[in-house]
Amino acid sequence: MSDIKKSNRYFNEFSKGILKENPVFMLLLGLCPTLAVTSMVANGIGMGIAATFVLICSNILISLLKDFIPDKVRIPAYIVIIASFVTIVEMLMKAFVPFLAKSLGIFVPLIVVNCIILGRAEAFASKNSLTDSIMDALGMGLGFTIALIIISFVREMLGNCWFDFTGYGAKDVLTLPIVNKETKEIVFYILGQRLEFYSGSFVLISASGAFFIIGLLLASINAIKDKINSKEIK
Repeated sequence: MSDIKKSNRYFNEFSKGILKENPVFMLLLGLCPTLAVTSMVANGIGMGIAATFVLICSNILISLLKDFIPDKVRIPAYIVIIASFVTIVEMLMKAFVPFLAKSLGIFVPLIVVNCIILGRAEAFASKNSLTDSIMDALGMGLGFTIALIIISFVREMLGNCWFDFTGYGAKDVLTLPIVNKETKEIVFYILGQRLEFYSGSFVLISASGAFFIIGLLLASINAIKDKINSKEIK
């Protein structure tokens, strides 16, 4: 196989997890941690990095050992491998970022049963080469992390009203929202008149809010896909 074909194959394996087969937005996998930890952007980033680390390491080891693991015990073997890397991640978090470990709580150990990681081990790493498995893990991990960041950004921005646009433009014309850090109110100045109209919505950082935000994002993605498909058909 030529170098160009190899590069294209590796790129396809990497990119599919970000767009075409995004674990959250396309395959609807890993929704348990997605719903639970995305109330804060920091949580989303932390969970995404942790899951990506476990995904890459487990894919590497399973790909290397695929010819030595008997078929009858392959799933238990995969779980043992995944659990070992999850334990490493949990210990590193508690040692270096204890506040994040406390915030994520039980959802770090539950990476062991994350269907994204076990699914990639069974469906891909156990059947493909080491390099392909690494690219697949990188793409899936990055796609999962991006999805978590998008969802947590929307939830935290609208739920906690945390963002701050202070310092943008003069106050005698329509300016970008300015957040009062004490009252968490978004403030507009229109022709010198102060207008406060929003101070965050707790429901968006609750469990029901997670379903609502993910539903809206999925609907938007599906609408975009339908529009692109209809243009291609025409």
